[in-house]
Amino acid sequence: MSQPHDHDDHSGLTFEVVEEEHLEGGKKARHRGIYLLPNLFTTAALFSGFYAIISGMNGQYESAALAIFLAALFDGMDGRVARMTNTQSAFGAEYDSLSDMVSFGVAPALVMFSWSLHTLGKLGWICAFIYCVAAALRLARFNVQLNVADKRYFIGLASPLAGAIVAAVVWVGVDNKLLEQYPELSIVSAIIIVSLGFLMISNVKYYSFKELDRSRVPFVVMLPIVLIFGIVMYDLPIGILAVSVLYAVAGPIAAVWNRWRGKAA
Repeated sequence: MSQPHDHDDHSGLTFEVVEEEHLEGGKKARHRGIYLLPNLFTTAALFSGFYAIISGMNGQYESAALAIFLAALFDGMDGRVARMTNTQSAFGAEYDSLSDMVSFGVAPALVMFSWSLHTLGKLGWICAFIYCVAAALRLARFNVQLNVADKRYFIGLASPLAGAIVAAVVWVGVDNKLLEQYPELSIVSAIIIVSLGFLMISNVKYYSFKELDRSRVPFVVMLPIVLIFGIVMYDLPIGILAVSVLYAVAGPIAAVWNRWRGKAA
């Protein structure tokens, strides 16, 4: 038998969110509504991912790639804004996860398929689906391990970075007309997108850089950062692709090195 307040919370034609929050001492508090600011950034990320899909379907691959990068930027901002303003919520976490699935799971897979994988026929859409389902599994695992995982590391390649690599590959290919010159690069695209899918669901650790938000570093550290920034800006698509790939392969290399060093010891 439902309680009276349950009826009040869901009284017909309303659009309301009611969250139950556990407070200290075992008490519970119920809150109506959602926090506006962080969810606006999440909505912007979702819109960017949706726009990437539309652009990819229309053959506007550069716009699609830029939209995925923009989605990654907004995705990185919503969590930080929520922590800075103390507006974290269960609704925001679930909304962010669903937005990530669209922006970094579905959008990169469809953009890559529209650009090159469609030439491979059934194999092409199977590779795109492998990436898509891997992103879903990665996000589901992240959600269930949110409270027990080490905040310093991501387990598996983060989906925004995987999406950024796909977007960078497409952008570099379009910018240099690689597919027109080398049609066999569709096979390379298939290998890349499947490899990214497996990296997402792997147990490889990737440094999250979350500790750097409020950490002091020596001034000299700024010099290589400025140098890397200059190199990336010299040729933006190739620079982004190079930095992203280096980060992606650093995880497996570190894992192999640590295992080898452990056996040697």
